[in-house]
Amino acid sequence: MSATSKKLELQSNQIEMVLANHRAPARVTGGVVTPRVVQFHLAPATGTRINKMQALGDELALALGVNNVRVSRQGSNVQLEIPREDARPVKLLPLMARLAQHKQLPAAAAVLGLCEDGVPLLIRLPSPDVAHILISGTTGSGKTAVCQSIILSLAMTHRRSQLQFVLAEGPKRSSPSLGGAFAPFRTLPHLLKPILGDPAEVAGALDDLVRLMEARGSGANVSLVEPRIVVVLDELADLMLVAGKALSTPLTRLVQRGRAAGIHVIACTQKPSSQVIGTLMRANFPVRLVGRVVSPEDARVAAGIGGTGAEKLAGRGDFVAVAAGQVLRFQAAFVSAAEMDQVVAQMGSAPRRWDIIHGQPSLLHQATSVLAGAS
Repeated sequence: MSATSKKLELQSNQIEMVLANHRAPARVTGGVVTPRVVQFHLAPATGTRINKMQALGDELALALGVNNVRVSRQGSNVQLEIPREDARPVKLLPLMARLAQHKQLPAAAAVLGLCEDGVPLLIRLPSPDVAHILISGTTGSGKTAVCQSIILSLAMTHRRSQLQFVLAEGPKRSSPSLGGAFAPFRTLPHLLKPILGDPAEVAGALDDLVRLMEARGSGANVSLVEPRIVVVLDELADLMLVAGKALSTPLTRLVQRGRAAGIHVIACTQKPSSQVIGTLMRANFPVRLVGRVVSPEDARVAAGIGGTGAEKLAGRGDFVAVAAGQVLRFQAAFVSAAEMDQVVAQMGSAPRRWDIIHGQPSLLHQATSVLAGAS
């Protein structure tokens, strides 16, 4: 038996002992080792209450010598999860190379990372169950990293004539002295506009996109609309605080009708409260990617449903994805700044058509799954 197997066996025994000592007996039946966490599958004894097992998180963490333990229900079993001492990131570029080798990268699909069972997780923007994405999480949750991976994976698999981006950051993040989440993409040939940071410019750009949406027609066959346009808004709360209705009005229209015109919105915020995102707008983000949040209430608001356990996520790319009634735990793919610089530089530069800035969407290049695990 290897040293790793011996350690897992010891931890399994400790888990069973703690639960038995607190009159919540359960048996460890197996588990999975992922890049960031170790998951133990538990079969509770008859009469053992799951909420009592969850309440023993601190005792279990102490016995196992870890900072935290996450206990959740998975079908007819219970899953106990602890962080790995030798946690490793899921690297985007090798993951994409693996998917490309096996021809598992469908059109308009972004790479999110790996599910907890090790299966790559993709998301197809044109799907009626996707369309727009809301990414939430506190500082350190990894929401910026997952956003960068989405942008880069889409850019690497589409020509500019097929897909273009409008990238906007909050006024604080766009400061030259701080550098923003989108700084590595400043020379990306897929940019429809220069990266935006001024809230008034962002609001104006969304107004232009609404006109483009109307010009394309809400009845258009979305599969034929090109290029698809992906609007990515980082630090949405900061933008909304400054721009208010000037931004929220066109944004609401885009998330209501944009998919049919090949326009998709990805918004990032620390806490998607009703003050930041109105009820009508929030209802039009079918997909929620939620990193670590502070409380169960924040988790419920961010995910749109309760019971996801997002308040117990480990941070640093540990996410749950909520879409079409599914809740999937995944480790977000990571790409370093050096890797982003190298990939963007290899793509080269291309003449940019920024006519939309002047309110002339007709002069633009007129070109745009449900969460799907690639097997």
